[in-house]
Parts: sequence; C-alpha cells; structure tokens
Amino acid sequence: MRYSGKYPRKFEQKYKEHDPERFPDAIAKVLASGKTPAGMHRPIMVEEVLDVLRPSPGDIAVDCTLGYGGHAREILGRIQPGGQLLGLDADPLELPKTEARLRAAGFGPETFRAHRSNFAGLSGVLAAEGLAGANLVFADLGVSSMQFDEPARGFSFKAEGPLDMRMNPGRGQPASALLKKVTPSVLAELLTENADEPHATALAQVLAGQEFATTLSLSKAIRSTLSNVKPDDCELSVRRVFQALRIAVNDEFSALETLLRSLPSCLAAGGRAAILTFHSGEDRRVKKAFEAGLQDGLFSDIASEVLRPSPAERHANPRSASAKLRWAIRAG
Repeated sequence: MRYSGKYPRKFEQKYKEHDPERFPDAIAKVLASGKTPAGMHRPIMVEEVLDVLRPSPGDIAVDCTLGYGGHAREILGRIQPGGQLLGLDADPLELPKTEARLRAAGFGPETFRAHRSNFAGLSGVLAAEGLAGANLVFADLGVSSMQFDEPARGFSFKAEGPLDMRMNPGRGQPASALLKKVTPSVLAELLTENADEPHATALAQVLAGQEFATTLSLSKAIRSTLSNVKPDDCELSVRRVFQALRIAVNDEFSALETLLRSLPSCLAAGGRAAILTFHSGEDRRVKKAFEAGLQDGLFSDIASEVLRPSPAERHANPRSASAKLRWAIRAG
C-alpha cells in the first residue's frame, strides 16, 4: 500500500511510520535510507552498551532515560530469568507508550516497571522499590527522535512549532518564556556553557529579551544575526542555540550532576554504569565525575577513553555521529 498523492512531509501525516506493526515494509524502507521513521527512535551504540554493562540473568538494571525503550528491551532480554529493569523517563507523553510497547513484547511488571522521573531521581526510585543498589545503570542523555521530530514539542528548527522544548510540557517554563526574560549577559553565558557557541555575545545581544513564539522565528533571527557567517557555520550555530536553550529549559546539567553524585551509592559492589553523551558539556561532567570516583576509591575502573559509534552506525544513523560512551565499575 502506497501513500496516496505525494509522499507526506509533515510529521502528523506520516501515518505508516506511526504504525510500524501494520506497515513494516514502509519502516524498513525509511531505515534503509538512513533516516528515522516518524514517532520512532533508533537506539545508539547498542552493542557497545551491552558489551560495557554485561547484563546477566538475575541482574537488577536501571535505564535512567527509557525513551523509546530500545536499549531497555535489549537489556531485558539478557537479564532473564530472574532479572528486573526499572525504566525512568520524565516525559509524560512518551512514557506510557513505551511502557505499553514493552508490555506487548512480553515484559510484565515482575520484570519491568516504569517510573516517571528524570535521571536525577535514580536514588529515590531505588528506595521506592526497596532496592539497595543496581547491578547496572544506563543513561542516554540525547533527545529521543520521537520528541525531536514532533513539531508540537518545539525541539527542532526544521519545522514550525511552538518554541517550547520542555521534556515535561506540564512543568517549568518554555524556551520562549526564558528568552523573553533573560538578559544579554546571562544568555551569552548560557550559550557558551551549554553549547560552546563562538558567537554567543553577538547572538545574546539580539535574542535576549525578545519574544519568539515559534521555532522558525527563532532560527530566522539567528541566521539574520549571523548573515556574514558562512552558511554551514551559521547552521551549526542554529543547532547550538537550540541545544543550549533545551539544556537550560530542562535544567539538564543540574540533573546530570545529581545523577553523577548519587551514582556510586546506587550501584551494588561490582555494578557497572554506562552513560552516552552528545556534546562536550555533558562529556566533561561525566569524565570528571568518573575520574574523581576512581581517585576516591568509589570506582575500581573507568573508561580510559570514550567509545564512539562505528563508521557503519554513523552512516546508517547520522544522529549517532556525536555520541560518546563512558563507563565505570563500582568498587567492592
């Protein structure tokens, strides 16, 4: 069955991609082209994550960023019989969908339980479950494709949508409100710290205090401000500004630092942690925390260098290109 008329370009019109069970051929075609079907997410560096975490039957596992459930499903299959996986996600829209997806795959509440929380809530979730520690903890700090590709969520500058960017749309302020209230000096610092933006000062002078209702109105203002910059470099700045705002809106660095502080106490002796990062600000924090944990005797071993996606994966899934994987092993 083909799409009637022209191939749909809008997210909400791609009904085949939203229904992979009915249209597996359409999904296969999109994947073969190196793209991600609408409403789906392709897990990144799955084999490398599994190799680092070494899930075994009976393990207690935590996926701190459940997302579409791709990594969780692979881990769940390896910790049976007797294992349990706790899945954390702050997104109230996607979490029920993923829970239903994993239930349909055969993972009942005795093996998989979902918790609406961001990764900063790891210790609280373990306490609520009556668990002293986990054998493996995983976190993927990237934005899931089903969030990024949905224009109504406001994460992407590729389609018109409200300038929102909240992982939990019912909590906090959208990016539009942040920009309207922020001062140029604070915005410049935010763009530098969250995205290493080289044109932070110039952009902050133009964007701070302004009202941008949509994603495209903001991206247009960024391009206009950097009209003398090479087009490719300008597009990189658009990406960095959106990244920096998303991190600020969701207080991602604060949540990450909370996770990193609590991580050693949340791991059982010999337990393993793996964290996927996607930009330098995240990777710096993970590297520093793991090195400090090793020096303090909390970890017995850590990654000496980052693991990166294979050339084949980067080709098949371009969104994996910036991924970096680091790991640590709890002492004891």
